[in-house]
Amino acid sequence: MTEHDPISTPAPASASAEDRSPMSRALPGLLIAGSLGGVGAIMVGLLSLAPPVDDGSGPPQVVAQAEPSTVQIQNAGAFVLAPTVGPGGKNAPLTPARLEAPPPLAAAPIVAAIPPASRTTAAKKKPKPVRIKIPKIKVNASIGTVTLDRKGSLTTPPLSKPNLTGWYRYSPLPGEKGPSVINGHVSTRKGAAVFQRLRELAKGDHIYVYRSDKKVTRFTVSGIEQVSKSTFPTKRVYGNTGDAQLRLITCGGIYNKQAHSYTDNIIVYATLSKKKG
Repeated sequence: MTEHDPISTPAPASASAEDRSPMSRALPGLLIAGSLGGVGAIMVGLLSLAPPVDDGSGPPQVVAQAEPSTVQIQNAGAFVLAPTVGPGGKNAPLTPARLEAPPPLAAAPIVAAIPPASRTTAAKKKPKPVRIKIPKIKVNASIGTVTLDRKGSLTTPPLSKPNLTGWYRYSPLPGEKGPSVINGHVSTRKGAAVFQRLRELAKGDHIYVYRSDKKVTRFTVSGIEQVSKSTFPTKRVYGNTGDAQLRLITCGGIYNKQAHSYTDNIIVYATLSKKKG
């Protein structure tokens, strides 16, 4: 990846996840929308390539008035966004929720978040996530670290390592209070990547994150959506939460070979449901 979509200036790298406001922690959301899973090194928007749409600006035509048909009535709300993030599931189309919608409700009983490491422990070596396993889609991958580059853009795992995921280091440690963010490519020039099947996850599926301090966390999927990169739900993904949550993000939608970009993002929401260690 050689370029990323610009975002506004991030908070200083030294700021902790707990000290950051929801909006400052949310800043990388928009650039994730342009940085994941493309074939090639540049991820750019595809919206400018959309075909022209007939807006009815041609010569006026006289059309007889008629009562709306049953089909028209049924399709009247086809483009209205859902009020909440959907559960996903086999053969279920993924659709976006309204921007103001909160994260989906937990699908399993919530367990208390893991307390942050003590100052003494943190001074020696701060814990980090090291591996993610998702049995349903056969993911068993290492977790690296992603951060912000000089332009204020979120970095991604190197394309040369398609099976590596990336934990945003300024999001909470998985299992601690707040939304921890892990991204991964959907594909590279060589083919499928680690999150190729992410869209298959559904409410109730399990995600396991292993940490360097020997703690194991299990998250239960509460919802999944596919959103346009132009309307990425920054607040829903990065906003503060009162419990431990997880976000998995990759690309989706239509792929354009010339632009090396997908139109959408796939976002999985999950809540801590079990912990060990």
